[in-house]
Amino acid sequence: MFQIIQEMLFVPKDYLIWTSNNQEWFISLLLPYITWGGFYLFLKGREDTRSEGRSKVKFLRRHRKSILALFIASNMVFLYVIISSVTVITNNKIIDYSFLYPQGREYSYKDIVQINAGVYGKKQSFPSLDSKGDYFYIVELENGKKIKLTEAGGFIDEHEYFTIEKLDRQFVDMGISKISSMDNFKYTTEHLDEIYSDAIRRVLENNAH
Repeated sequence: MFQIIQEMLFVPKDYLIWTSNNQEWFISLLLPYITWGGFYLFLKGREDTRSEGRSKVKFLRRHRKSILALFIASNMVFLYVIISSVTVITNNKIIDYSFLYPQGREYSYKDIVQINAGVYGKKQSFPSLDSKGDYFYIVELENGKKIKLTEAGGFIDEHEYFTIEKLDRQFVDMGISKISSMDNFKYTTEHLDEIYSDAIRRVLENNAH
């Protein structure tokens, strides 16, 4: 649902690949949303026999409208931050949208200072969603912004790995610094078809000579 909204609002027709950024933050914000909301509803409908519990229920009931308004407003802000976090790569530029720059900031491929590609050897710490064997391809811009192309929201080819492979050849041919490693590559062969693991191999082995 979120990706449909993001594509409608931010993605031009001539895109090659676009990413929905801050997916980890979506999870870490969504969980408190559900937890706090459930806690509020639980207290609201439950008569606690303890005096401390009764005072909490009374407080929430007394200020219900203010708390509910603040709750809705804050989560609307959270959702806006998440929805507006989109990066689009076309055939000649990179457009980065964010909470602070909803109109987007444009960069050229020449603004890419480094590429980092590989396969995780273990599950990454929270709030990352990456597990052992997950492939990553991260592009870093001159301002420090990092774009993880393997978190694609949309792509023009049959699979995002093929689009990444095409972009990688172009980036490397431009002389952009690249750090890649075949360490842990074997894990991709355990859960991916050979056509996809081969695409990953070609990217990881593609370096300037």
